[in-house]
Amino acid sequence: MSADLVVRGDAWDVAVEDGLVAAVGPELPGGREEVDARGLVVLPGMVDGHVHLDDPGRAGWEGWDTGTAALAAGGVTCCADMPLNSVPATLDGASFDAKVAAARGRARIDFALWGGLVPGNLEGMDELAGRGVVGFKAFMSPSGVPEFAHVDPDALGRGMERAAALGLPVAVHAEDPAVLDAVPRGGGRTMRDWCASRPVAAETSAVRTVLELARATRCAVHLVHLSSPEAVDLVRAARVAGVDASCETCPHYLVLTRDDASRIGAAAKCAPPLRSVADQMGLWQRVARGDIDLVGSDHSPGPPELKRGDDMFAVWGGISGAQTTLPLMLTHGPSNGVTHAHGVEMLAAAPARRLDLAGKGEIRPGADADLTLVDVGRPWVLGEGDLRYRHRVSPFVGMTLTARVVRTILRGITVFGEGATDAAPGRLVTPAWVA
Repeated sequence: MSADLVVRGDAWDVAVEDGLVAAVGPELPGGREEVDARGLVVLPGMVDGHVHLDDPGRAGWEGWDTGTAALAAGGVTCCADMPLNSVPATLDGASFDAKVAAARGRARIDFALWGGLVPGNLEGMDELAGRGVVGFKAFMSPSGVPEFAHVDPDALGRGMERAAALGLPVAVHAEDPAVLDAVPRGGGRTMRDWCASRPVAAETSAVRTVLELARATRCAVHLVHLSSPEAVDLVRAARVAGVDASCETCPHYLVLTRDDASRIGAAAKCAPPLRSVADQMGLWQRVARGDIDLVGSDHSPGPPELKRGDDMFAVWGGISGAQTTLPLMLTHGPSNGVTHAHGVEMLAAAPARRLDLAGKGEIRPGADADLTLVDVGRPWVLGEGDLRYRHRVSPFVGMTLTARVVRTILRGITVFGEGATDAAPGRLVTPAWVA
């Protein structure tokens, strides 16, 4: 009996049956459908563990349809959506159900959900765990939206105790508000002022607190969007000492600096902010030696009206990057000591492992038939017209890249590229233990 689909590569083929990888090897028998991937690099579908799709409630910022179309165009076949900036925030069973309902029939790729850890929400955490969240997200400094309050160390510790009892990790936006409040602003409005207002010391102070609480509560922790080598070193030291701690950085910290932020403007505003060239080089070194576990886009879009103005403290802080993570890593990784294989590991298998998403992030018999076909080595320039976001804004527009996603396949269904379906076959995925 022939396979449903066979993807023919240069050295080996992939056979697909019932949405799963049936076989991997050279010169496999023909399938009812065949895709010629010779001359391309065949990769597992990427897993982006950190996106904000904002729907329900703020679909005008980004939605499941446009956000997941952009992810698919970037080779991503599974994402984990953060509990903000949706309205309601994902803080209990009812809000979890509302988010799944918003995604149903509109998500072009598979998706998982993070739940929220906010003050006084311990019962909501139990409901979310029962629904199948991959973990809980907390902010140590104000989140930027009123529906998602930040936690002080006491509230964070109590939430981590509950998360540990539930067997789920806590992801933390680590900036110490006391350090941030102590930085004199002096009426500054420029991007350079913004970057200076959120120093590395705020990040490292918060990371130390998180790691101390993780040690005390035995809670698994994941430090999101780390922007400084010093913060990464703290996580590595804690891991060596036996703490279940992981960390991520984002492509914008690896390919942009604060000088770029001043040149680009609001499209490059984020928190923590872009750092110095030395910080950027230090992050690449830690990526290359394996101290940083994974790379997530932290896709955090906003409508154009929130990105206008000269006061960088007032404009919305978030970078649109869901579509470009893989091309950026494959373009810039090799010159910074990161092989293509290592870069793909950080974007696919590593996040799938950390979030316990069985069958994702690898090509092997029995895994979901999630594949990304990439043209590597042919330079091209990213234009606004290439973007699939609701608002075609990105600090990466105009960059020359040397990797381009040609086709993305989700469980044997083409969701981007030639032959892509008009349907939205994405579905909710949950940690393996839930099943």
